[in-house]
Amino acid sequence: MTEPGSARDPHAWDRTIGLWDLYFAVAWVATLAFVLAARYPGWPVRVVAAGLLVPLVPWYAVVGRTLLQEDPPEEWQTLRYLGVAIALFLPSAVLVGETRLMAFALVPQCFMTLRMRRALVAVTVVNLVPVAGWALLWRPDGRDLFAGVLFSGVTLAFSVAVGSWIIRIIEQSGERAELIAELDASRHEVARLSAEHGALAERERMAREIHDTLAQGFTSLLMLVQAVEAELDDDLPQARRHLALMDATARQNLAEARALVAGGAPADLDGASLPDALRRLATRQGASLELTGEVRPLPPGPEVVALRTCQEALTNARRHAGASAAVAIRLAYADAALTVRVEDDGRGFDPAVVRGGYGLAGLRARAAEVGGTVSVHSAPGDGTTVTVRLPVPAALRSDTT
Repeated sequence: MTEPGSARDPHAWDRTIGLWDLYFAVAWVATLAFVLAARYPGWPVRVVAAGLLVPLVPWYAVVGRTLLQEDPPEEWQTLRYLGVAIALFLPSAVLVGETRLMAFALVPQCFMTLRMRRALVAVTVVNLVPVAGWALLWRPDGRDLFAGVLFSGVTLAFSVAVGSWIIRIIEQSGERAELIAELDASRHEVARLSAEHGALAERERMAREIHDTLAQGFTSLLMLVQAVEAELDDDLPQARRHLALMDATARQNLAEARALVAGGAPADLDGASLPDALRRLATRQGASLELTGEVRPLPPGPEVVALRTCQEALTNARRHAGASAAVAIRLAYADAALTVRVEDDGRGFDPAVVRGGYGLAGLRARAAEVGGTVSVHSAPGDGTTVTVRLPVPAALRSDTT
């Protein structure tokens, strides 16, 4: 159910309130006509009975029809409205039996605005009290009394049947409204969580990209600055070579930053094959490159992962393997997989005690995005080998049959 004053979808009777207005008007006019046209009692009594019915019209128009459209109506307002309506109806129905026709307009309103128990009480009063009062007042003969009691019993049974149906419709409408509200809330929650997940995934991706490109480039620049400071006094040619390498690294970082902002391919892969990109990377980092298998174009995903793997592994080698360590890159094209292996013969480390950072975790996350796996073999004093195996899409595998 909706809170008072909140927007809601209208129920069926809200959308057809005009039909209820017409139904009430027809029932009221028909009752008034039957009352005035009755054979007995005399016309003064019939006029009084008809006069008691007149206030029902403005009372319904001002109060009743508004209550019928509320979800749910205020209980005390409903009791006040039906109390006044029944109070106007009962004296007229006691005076003239034909007034009981108006019950067909009042009974549905009882079920539409009251809970089941109170609605049954009100309907019973509307159907039985008029015939009882009419019988006590006018003392009709047995035939007329039987007809009146039979009519009241039939209308009461009909009222209960129709009223139960109305209440079931109201309850089902309320349940469906609650279900729709819950589904709508769930949809918004799913959209919110999806947006948050997408934002988190994008932040993680950007963190990996920055770590694998800009951060590593700046690390290289810092290391080269330290080398140049140590060489300026003793080895000027080597310092100049390192300055040239600093220039190339800075330009490469700028290209990577532009590619990152544009969302395009890494700068090394822009217009170049993966082996060419790795060859340039190996030259900059003083590593060797070994290529096996039949080179062929692959989707951007595996190629980017292969390049980033080499960049990360080479950076780690520079940081941790030792300045004199030899580093080798091995790129192997197979029918079902692309394998990248980066080996160094440096100090090594214990992978089990590595905590934090984006390095190994970033490598595994990247490989997992394209269905690949990462293995790291290292031990203190025994060098390090990082192997990434990336699946090749079936459509790009060579025909071996």
